[in-house]
Amino acid sequence: MSRILIAEDESRIASFLEKGFKASGFTTSVVSNGDEAIFMACSGDFDLLILDIGIPGKNGWVVLAELRGQGQQLPVIILTARDSIKDKVNGLEGGADDYVTKPFKFEELLARVRLRLRNRQPKDEDQMLLSLGDIVLDLRTRQVKVGNHSIELSAKEFALTETFMRYPGQVLTRQQLLSHAWGYDYDPYTNIVDVYVGYLRKKLGGNRIETVRGMGYRLRS
Repeated sequence: MSRILIAEDESRIASFLEKGFKASGFTTSVVSNGDEAIFMACSGDFDLLILDIGIPGKNGWVVLAELRGQGQQLPVIILTARDSIKDKVNGLEGGADDYVTKPFKFEELLARVRLRLRNRQPKDEDQMLLSLGDIVLDLRTRQVKVGNHSIELSAKEFALTETFMRYPGQVLTRQQLLSHAWGYDYDPYTNIVDVYVGYLRKKLGGNRIETVRGMGYRLRS
């Protein structure tokens, strides 16, 4: 499941984008100022950034410059009311992957997002497989095998398993697991992670996911 960071300070637009992307199968998180946008974009937890130029604090131009200056390759789509040719050129030459002006049609923005994410996906089929021991995840077909057996996982179970598989042997906090599988805006006090870890233990084998008391969970490598 792809994760989209939305840097937008106008709550009406942010809510509209968030609802639209979630309905289209994405996980989203919203920030309302430039400092938060830089911090979150550098976390490695997102696949694409929707960036408004007029956000408070460090504006979108500064955010884009700092991200590219740090070598961050996260795809960035600028979404702004600034529609001059000069602004568009500055955005694209400054490292943005696309430039969309407000008002906009969500369907067009969604198509542009999917294009950028598709271009970012590895072309080598082997890179579409995650494996650890006898567990194999096929990111292309969304199938999971344990040994010779195919395992049926729900969308959230798959997202959680993918997160564990990408960080084998590493302790992941409940908040990290929430952010990857459900989004940063999910209630941090929910026990949904514990519930789904229980589901995965039944399906993958009870001894594979270890509870690290006071910290979180890790997949045994």
